Amino acid sequence: MKASARWAWLILPEAERHAFLAAVRAQVAAEHFERIQAMTEAFPELWALLEHSGMSLARLRRVAFGAPTEKTAAVCPPANSAPPSQAQPQRKRKGHGRQAARSYTGARRVPVSHPSLQPGAACPACGQGKLRRQPQPAPALRVEAQPPVTATVFELEVLRCNLCGKTFTAPTPPEAGTQKYDPSVGVMLSLLRYGSGMPFYRLEQLQRSLGVPLAASTQWELAAAVARVAQPAWDQLAWEAAQAPHVFNDDTTMRVGALRRQIQAETQPARTGIFTTGIIARAPDHPIALFFTGRRHAGENLDAVLRQRCADLSAPLQMCDGLSRNEPQECKTLLGCCLAHGRRPFVEVAPNFPEECRHVLESLRAVYRFDAQAQTERLNPEARLHFHQTHSQPVLDGLQTWLHGQIEEKHVEPNSGLGQAIGYLLGHWQPLTLFLRQPGAPLDNNVCERALKMAILHRKNSLSYKTERGAQVGDLFMSLIHTCRLNRINPFDYLLALVRHPAQVLAHPGQWLPWNFRETQATLAPVTDTG
Repeated sequence: MKASARWAWLILPEAERHAFLAAVRAQVAAEHFERIQAMTEAFPELWALLEHSGMSLARLRRVAFGAPTEKTAAVCPPANSAPPSQAQPQRKRKGHGRQAARSYTGARRVPVSHPSLQPGAACPACGQGKLRRQPQPAPALRVEAQPPVTATVFELEVLRCNLCGKTFTAPTPPEAGTQKYDPSVGVMLSLLRYGSGMPFYRLEQLQRSLGVPLAASTQWELAAAVARVAQPAWDQLAWEAAQAPHVFNDDTTMRVGALRRQIQAETQPARTGIFTTGIIARAPDHPIALFFTGRRHAGENLDAVLRQRCADLSAPLQMCDGLSRNEPQECKTLLGCCLAHGRRPFVEVAPNFPEECRHVLESLRAVYRFDAQAQTERLNPEARLHFHQTHSQPVLDGLQTWLHGQIEEKHVEPNSGLGQAIGYLLGHWQPLTLFLRQPGAPLDNNVCERALKMAILHRKNSLSYKTERGAQVGDLFMSLIHTCRLNRINPFDYLLALVRHPAQVLAHPGQWLPWNFRETQATLAPVTDTG
């Protein structure tokens, strides 16, 4: 598709676009420049989506604005469903209301004694009983705000002799530390940048407005220093992930300026894409998240991880979508395909084939409900397998027969949207239904899809990495932060423990993983110098 003259100026080569943005930056305000930069970066992506041969208007709308829901009841509502005005209001799910006091695990705890009563005293109400301290105190919450990074100026008194002129400066107090930046600063910057998607330049603007200036270049230096200390822990995590019995992988596109220039310099590049791969390794006791950014696909990055796998272990169970680039070529795995990916094409064509899509979506909904029931009953892998074979197997056998009948009896045109959706299901039927034959096999790859949202958040907020080193640092922090989140560990506490004990982390990285660092830290002497 050739762009009209009206839009062609927006589809510039990257070098020309950077030159254009550099010229604009000097002439407009910072907030206006951010908007212009976002438009010039977004338009080529939108144009690439329009050029995609399989891109329908409905799919483009979902890519650009996101799908509100893919639930069967919303995609294919029953014909006898009540009008919206008569629909029953949904009850709010647990955990979606006010936060309980126990949720504030990072809050400072201040014990408060009763001003006039104490344990052992007589009860003022009945006068006969004695008061006993209850194990659970009554909470009273107070939430305050402060800048992400604060500073303290120690004003050291200076005395000067009026005769000889010699000056005497008060000694620096111990709480001032030995360095300007406390190790916690680099940790907080890393969490904001790679865990929450706040670019350094935006944080620089925020800190300046709050009276604690912190240049973007300084932020990078502090974060990179934390990454160097944490590298041994990441290497250990990669080794632990290679030994896991279950692995999930997928990738998403990413922008790295240095790699893009490298691709443009090649005469005939073998691969023009840049990707961030997410790998989730599910071990028996703890999940692990790993991220890799570069020109390699998800299968190649999984190969790099599984090369560290012990030779005496059996092949791991792998879950991904149906793309061949997600499969490793060197290391053997037991492949399962994501049932959610097999379901999604029917969601996309449901407006055109409502009855046929409803039959498929309701069948898959029954399978997911059986799996949810197995989770509720906490069935072990073997019992879960038997449960699915008893309940889900008949449903899927009937669905498979129906799918074959739609094609063989020519009820559906194979090249139509519905025909292609049916073809995908039938063509990947064995890996899609691996959970009917393999204990512990998951239904979908949603755990990896959720992990990749970290990379997508970075891509939306920061647009790109500048160098390969920047991408490596981002991968390291995203891996450690998301692993902490999966294990319900405070990532700030974990990263701060690493930077406060760099020698121990380097010597014994296996003792400084998110699930065991607290036990290791408790055996060491407390760190007194915070600088």
